[in-house]
Amino acid sequence: MPTSQLNKVAYTDCFSGISGDMFLAALLAAGLDENMLRLELQKLDIGPFELEISQTNASGIQATKVAIRATADQQFRNLPTILKILQASDLASGIINQAGAVFKTLADAEAKVHGLPVDRIHFHEIGAIDTIIDVVGVVIGLHQLGIERLVSSPLPWSQGFIDCAHGRLPLPTPAVCELLAGVPVYAVDLQQELVTPTGAALLTTLNHGFGALPAMTIDRIGYGSGHQVLINQQPNLLRLIIGREQQSCEAVEVIETHLDDWNSEGFPYLCELLLRQGALDVSLTAMLMKKGRPGQQLRVICYPAHALQLKETILSETTAIGLRFRTESRLTLEREQVLVETQWGRISAKKVQTPAGTMIYPEYEACRRIAESAHIPLQLVYQAVSKGREIKKEEKD
Repeated sequence: MPTSQLNKVAYTDCFSGISGDMFLAALLAAGLDENMLRLELQKLDIGPFELEISQTNASGIQATKVAIRATADQQFRNLPTILKILQASDLASGIINQAGAVFKTLADAEAKVHGLPVDRIHFHEIGAIDTIIDVVGVVIGLHQLGIERLVSSPLPWSQGFIDCAHGRLPLPTPAVCELLAGVPVYAVDLQQELVTPTGAALLTTLNHGFGALPAMTIDRIGYGSGHQVLINQQPNLLRLIIGREQQSCEAVEVIETHLDDWNSEGFPYLCELLLRQGALDVSLTAMLMKKGRPGQQLRVICYPAHALQLKETILSETTAIGLRFRTESRLTLEREQVLVETQWGRISAKKVQTPAGTMIYPEYEACRRIAESAHIPLQLVYQAVSKGREIKKEEKD
């Protein structure tokens, strides 16, 4: 498939958590142009600031570190003020809208924690210059690198307390807890802040999903460094993996059972019935079972939404008295139905985008009908479809 047709995806591997400055640093390490970033940030009317970008080393890993310092007295802004600053800038509308959405997510979480209306919240951290630069800088970076989809690993849930403007708070902070509702997390025995409110707001607003690394061809990897040293000696880094998705990945349910006393003559009927009810694939495999008895393994693949009806059908139409099922990821190549011109007329086929390029695969039923009506070998029809000319959309019309 041509590179231009592949989705560009970024994966945040948060093995030591995430903060706004770590995310921005990882984008710089993965190819975000520093000069372009500085020019874009100058479009914000937030007063003078210094953006310090440096290289560091953690556990032998080269990483980028970002430090943001205001060169004048800090102004702690509320949400309406921040949104006005964004709207008054010359930034692209997509950057303004996404950055505004991140700040709104952050403001909603803080307002809920403090029990106040959003407009009455004056953020001691959120309205500061460093948070504004982190949020806007990350959104700029994702746009400039052409990231079409952002996916994140599950996030670590640390322990302990942290001192902030509101006093001593438990970790994760209450705002982070609100932001991570519905997000997969796991406990770690570490009494330090790993996920900051800014980092959580960026992910929960901009992310397309949380889970395992999506199937991709990796283009580049960048490491963004945090500012604290973790007491368990692990590197305080965010790993950003950027690549091209070549397949679509989706969750499917796999249903299986072993049968040693079922008349397999009923399989064609069962197979048709299951496919009509939403099964994506049905197979029956011969096997030897306990005590050397011959049997079959029935396997059905489906979307989770169809699983219940399919299970009931299997238990009704076979001698199975139990089923096993599990959720798996399925990778499928991008494909579409096309018509191919041949000497026997137009025949339907599948056009599939593979890593090696575009392939045309004949449809069996369509080819079978031609072979039967023309009294020719099926393989000749297959070859004709593979070499035939695809009918363009305007020709169909």
